Amino acid sequence: MILNEAIDEIIDNIQEVSSEIDSESIMQMLDMLIDAKNVFIIGLGRSGLVARAFAMRLMHLGISVYVVGETITPAINSDDCLLAISGSGETSFIISTAKTSKNRNAKIIAVTSYDDSTLGKLSDLIIHIKGRTKIDSEKDYIKRQINGRHQPLAPLGTLFEVSTLIFLEGVIAELMNKMGKTEADLKARHTVLE
Repeated sequence: MILNEAIDEIIDNIQEVSSEIDSESIMQMLDMLIDAKNVFIIGLGRSGLVARAFAMRLMHLGISVYVVGETITPAINSDDCLLAISGSGETSFIISTAKTSKNRNAKIIAVTSYDDSTLGKLSDLIIHIKGRTKIDSEKDYIKRQINGRHQPLAPLGTLFEVSTLIFLEGVIAELMNKMGKTEADLKARHTVLE
């Protein structure tokens, strides 16, 4: 079934991302998140859903976190950190947010598939997540076949978005370990207003 092939394609990409993780960059990312007075998270579309899921877990860890665009989000300052998720690294609202953050001397972590993107160039740290984004598409069928690149079964940015979600869940596990937190600590901060 196509369903199984699509799932296998997604799992293969996640395993490739896992095998390419640079531990030094991860340690730097953890320090930036822990040391920031406030962490600001941004992503749009499906990447925005991933961003919100990560923000929730940071809150469960006791990290002061805000999702950019929400009405309660304060000004970003030099002792803060922006984590921006954009597969292409060229999403205009994310770039303008990163530029504002840079102008206010905040640290910027880019989670992207394109290190040389505008977002990547604005960032203090780039976390490379391999994935086909919606801007990747070889339209020439013959060229795709010759290069061994067949039409992917996971559409648009699915590989990037799902791989980023899984990666950031792994980051939460690393943060729990580094901060000495347990699942009980996270559960104590979980919402009770449901």
